[in-house]
Amino acid sequence: MAASFRWILQLHRDVPKAANFYSQGLDFTINVCTLRWAELQSGSLKLALMHSPHDQATQKGYSSVLSFTVTDMNSTITKLMALGAELDGPIKYEVHGKVAALRCIDGHVLGLYEPT
Repeated sequence: MAASFRWILQLHRDVPKAANFYSQGLDFTINVCTLRWAELQSGSLKLALMHSPHDQATQKGYSSVLSFTVTDMNSTITKLMALGAELDGPIKYEVHGKVAALRCIDGHVLGLYEPT
């Protein structure tokens, strides 16, 4: 029997704040959320958030990169910035669509793509 994918794990200093960020900013469903652990879901993708008191686990140099296809780049960026994200460079307008990167809670990076 082949292995099956379970979830992607990110380390955060404030798990409830991070869960709220993904829920409010990208419409993830929160399946469970405690001070030390959260499990969120978007379609079949599960994102696990675990508490880490250590800064080195969440520094910008060691962040994860999650990439999402969105239907409205501008409104998604506006929501995420209201929740504390920062654009990591300008929005790029490529032939195939818009592309943007944002630095989020605890230094994690989100890539956004809006196809043309």
